Amino acid sequence: MKKILMVVEALGGGVFTYVSQLSNDLSADFDVYVAYATRSQTPENFKDFFNPNVNLVEVKKFGNLKNIFSDIKVIKELRRIEEEIKPDIIHLHSSIAGGFGRLAFKGKNNTVIYTPHGYSYLMVGENTFMGKMYKTMEKFLGKKNCITLTCCKSEEEEAKKFSENTAYIETGVNLADLSASLDNVYPVNRGEFTVYTLGRICIQKQPQLFNQIAMLTPEAKFIWIGVGELKDELKAPNIEITGWKPRKDALALAKGADIFILCSLGEAIAMSLIEMMFIKKLCLVSNVVGNKDVIKNGINGYVCNKAEEYSARIKQAIKEYPIDLPKKAYEDVLNIYNTNSMKEKYVQFYSNVDDGKYNK
Repeated sequence: MKKILMVVEALGGGVFTYVSQLSNDLSADFDVYVAYATRSQTPENFKDFFNPNVNLVEVKKFGNLKNIFSDIKVIKELRRIEEEIKPDIIHLHSSIAGGFGRLAFKGKNNTVIYTPHGYSYLMVGENTFMGKMYKTMEKFLGKKNCITLTCCKSEEEEAKKFSENTAYIETGVNLADLSASLDNVYPVNRGEFTVYTLGRICIQKQPQLFNQIAMLTPEAKFIWIGVGELKDELKAPNIEITGWKPRKDALALAKGADIFILCSLGEAIAMSLIEMMFIKKLCLVSNVVGNKDVIKNGINGYVCNKAEEYSARIKQAIKEYPIDLPKKAYEDVLNIYNTNSMKEKYVQFYSNVDDGKYNK
């Protein structure tokens, strides 16, 4: 079997879910290693999420990224791990692992793959100082001997700006786990037409746009499930901020609501969006990388460019709810955006990479 080394800077959030699921799914077909570090949001029992035949290797220097000297130590530690494991494929997940990994690994005796899980410069705004800095780094690192494997077609189009060798595999959710999570979850109905989103209240999620949509649509109740540094942007009187909720409580709120909004600056493919499609919610998304791949305007949801468009779609749905769109979104999850489909595509992908190239 080919030996796969996954490298992830910190096991937390969506990347943790993605890497643990992928590693488990592929462990019957490949010899899988995961080089990792932990953060405060890493579950204490994170090892229990991996199959026993997935090999976990801690990258201790990842926890001390303070200066150029500590960065050099990380690169040396990654090279030592590569020498010990001798992987056929090294797969770097997210921007920090992607940065250090592309500096550490030359791809002379193996194939190096980088998955951004959402380009950082899109998440903070392409024209901001940080956005420009992140984009410059991607341009430099994109010249390394590496395949960029993205989570959707539009993200691959971004990758082509930096790399000559790209591909994409759509993100999927574990339908069995999601179905189990929904068992005995009863909708919280608020007695009024409800629009909601969930996630951290941060730049990427554009809370100021969500607020503007709420201001334009006083006839609906708006809920933000989550908390964050930009919560003061949500000033409209018809917005409720719930704070972080246990998963079961968040799903109950979602089940009882009518429309899910994802008005972010950019995504890879948001797990939350796929989950809301699965529970047959009408989804309104921003016309950006990631979102526009999953939602096809007027077919399985709506893609919007400005606050007025979101508001118009909500008002239209209050009068006549487009039940065929959520049904089609649900079918798309069953057919495309699930871990069974993702596994099949990954097995084919890893099997077809050779000498740093992917034979499409």
